[in-house]
Amino acid sequence: MKNLFPGIYEHYKGKKYEVIDVVHHSETLEELVLYKALYETKFGKESLWVRSLTMFLEKVKVDGKLVPRFKKLRHHASATRRSFGVNSRS
Repeated sequence: MKNLFPGIYEHYKGKKYEVIDVVHHSETLEELVLYKALYETKFGKESLWVRSLTMFLEKVKVDGKLVPRFKKLRHHASATRRSFGVNSRS
């Protein structure tokens, strides 16, 4: 089981996002991370996004180094004792 905490994350390209929850695809039951952009996008301010949990947690190669796709910056104060229980399907 992996844990993903609600809070603020930084994408490896520098933009910040707020993780809201882990949700499931209605047909495949794939675990998806629901998150909100903390900047204005072409879809508006605070647009909502989903990405597969696997992709969210994976590392990507940047300048020859592996770095997290999303780096946790801080937990929400109200969620410090709560994590999303995420089952690994490896």
